[in-house]
Amino acid sequence: MTVTILDFNDVTVSFMARRGKTKKPINAADHVTFSVRKGEIFGLVGESGSGKSTLARLAVGLNSAASGSVVFDGMVLANGKRPRPLRRRIQMVFQDPFSSLDPRMTVRQQLMEVLKVHDAIPAGERAAHCEKIFAQVELPISLLDARPSQMSGGQRQRVAIARALLLSPELLVADEPVSALDVSVQAGIVQLFADLRSQLGVSIFFIAHDLAVVRHLCDRVAVMYMGKIVEEATTDQLFSNPRHPYTRALLDSIPRLLPDAHEQVVAPEGEPPSLSRLPSGCRFRSRCPNATEKCVSEEPSLIAVTSTEANSSHLASCHYANDLEVYVGRNRTS
Repeated sequence: MTVTILDFNDVTVSFMARRGKTKKPINAADHVTFSVRKGEIFGLVGESGSGKSTLARLAVGLNSAASGSVVFDGMVLANGKRPRPLRRRIQMVFQDPFSSLDPRMTVRQQLMEVLKVHDAIPAGERAAHCEKIFAQVELPISLLDARPSQMSGGQRQRVAIARALLLSPELLVADEPVSALDVSVQAGIVQLFADLRSQLGVSIFFIAHDLAVVRHLCDRVAVMYMGKIVEEATTDQLFSNPRHPYTRALLDSIPRLLPDAHEQVVAPEGEPPSLSRLPSGCRFRSRCPNATEKCVSEEPSLIAVTSTEANSSHLASCHYANDLEVYVGRNRTS
């Protein structure tokens, strides 16, 4: 039996947007359902503005749901601020480590403050605990007495991860934790997340827009477009047999470092529609090469994809998910 640690059940997150003299609700996440299993790294990908960070912030209580429910380890989470014992169990790593750390305090002061506020470790053991966590994120102990401005971007992100690990959480919510880093540094941070899962057994909800990162790190992946989940599958299934045109367009946009890398990157055509003026039917139809009249009149549901694999859980939100030709995109063998 599969045990989940985080469940989004038909979740909608709305914000009020002004249009002229009136305000109207905009659904940044629209009836979203998926689960993160215990001990896995679950990836959520999509273009900027698709609603990924909205769900990340909802998981830790920084956003509120207009409808639906978020369930953590069997407990329905109320909207808004989480009680302190629950906050220890769910920790977040933000995209920009510089803005998420206090520039006026040393790293040691910031870590000790977290332990003091939560009273999680006896006072006499806190210094040793900080050093232990620093070793887990592969930072030299000397940096404990440095300020964030004295560190590189990669070091700051490792400090942010260390802070998230201080309270021994069961779930890490990582909101695009490598997108603000140099490419040369990203691989080390991605490998660190993989090592933490292996060593600590922590579950990770990993948000990204870089599918190359997701392919290396995640066990399962959901693809989000304009507030909706349009495909969900194991990482192997998603990359070898994508069943939504948007997923295929994202895969074809991944740069390749192979002999034929001179060919142009193929990005999804057109621009996403405005959330305040969504098209009828399928939200992707204005950018989809396979759109028909049915796509204009009917919004597709997230349904199971026909598969030859036993116990397949491949889902796609496309009227023609089972009719698309075999994917032979430019990144199929990369």
